[in-house]
Amino acid sequence: MRIHELDTPVLLIDRDIMEKNLRDMQEYADSHGVSLRPHTKTHKMPALAMQQQRTGARGITVAKVGEAEVMAKHGLDDIFIANEIVGVRKLERIRELARSVDISFGVDTPCQVEAAEEVFASAGRPAQVLVEIEVGENRSGIIEEEDFLALLKTIQACPHVRFKGVFSHDGNSYSAPTQEECRRISVIAQKRTLEFATLASKLGMKPETVSVGSTPSMMTYSEIVEGVTEIRPGTYIFMDACQANVIGTLDRCAATVLATVISRPTEERVILDVGAKGLTMQTRSEGICSTKGRGTLPEYPGVTIDSVYDEHAIIYDREFRRKIAIGDRVRIIPVHICPVCNLYDTAFLVSGDEVIGEIPVLCRGKLQ
Repeated sequence: MRIHELDTPVLLIDRDIMEKNLRDMQEYADSHGVSLRPHTKTHKMPALAMQQQRTGARGITVAKVGEAEVMAKHGLDDIFIANEIVGVRKLERIRELARSVDISFGVDTPCQVEAAEEVFASAGRPAQVLVEIEVGENRSGIIEEEDFLALLKTIQACPHVRFKGVFSHDGNSYSAPTQEECRRISVIAQKRTLEFATLASKLGMKPETVSVGSTPSMMTYSEIVEGVTEIRPGTYIFMDACQANVIGTLDRCAATVLATVISRPTEERVILDVGAKGLTMQTRSEGICSTKGRGTLPEYPGVTIDSVYDEHAIIYDREFRRKIAIGDRVRIIPVHICPVCNLYDTAFLVSGDEVIGEIPVLCRGKLQ
């Protein structure tokens, strides 16, 4: 089958670009002597998670228990849930997973540890937890040393909870104004994470894992500070328009949405058959990830999507309008690929103009 035979809108993955992205990130991790634990919330596809492991990754990262369950069902057996887990039902599901896979999850508050202790008291294996450290993203995670020490003492008091290490996410690197500043933010985040790892060691709780990272910092070849044991980039497998702006090229973008021109109602307006339900409405407006519009058309330099409705994308561009006709197909590089993957049941693997495979997005909608 050729790409033009597919119905639209449809999610495409360029196999050759994706495989290069996988190899390059694995080589980056290997060259710094750290493990690569990719965040699979980007693609939500067990088949690609397995390919990441075959390329050399040590286990995977997920965001939700539901994603972990699907990944485990399809053969992934070393999983970290990089999120705080709250609620008995979720902890019971993790306890069940722990019977057959090596699974760990995030905490940042004593009550989360105490709840895990209660649920895992009847399990054959302890709950494995990593403490999240807030490093500038202004999201979840430990901020004060005294809170960290109190949390560690809670873990020490819980015989069915095992302290595995610390982790952080330098999401603030997305808004860095330059590559140099992005790398600086990454190093600061790593050093702050390592400071807490040192505190734990002083209490006799040496971390097995010190996990850091985000795609912008890794794609700009940030230094990896000694003591870090693993990195967790996610978007690198596909990249997207905002990540392309970080490195200054669209050539590493493996994922596109194929859409059809369905209307040309004015001399400058063009309508495509995909909107917010296939591209999202996300934008990036700060720093090196700043991206014009709500999607980039790589085959038409400078053309971006101006706005989206639920099922329509709107482009205002006179020259582009003159070049295309109703029924023509165009490829769109999304601003942010992670939520886009969650909108499709299937992705099609392509090489050139040929469709060479179909990959189910089995973790789609696994938000709990």
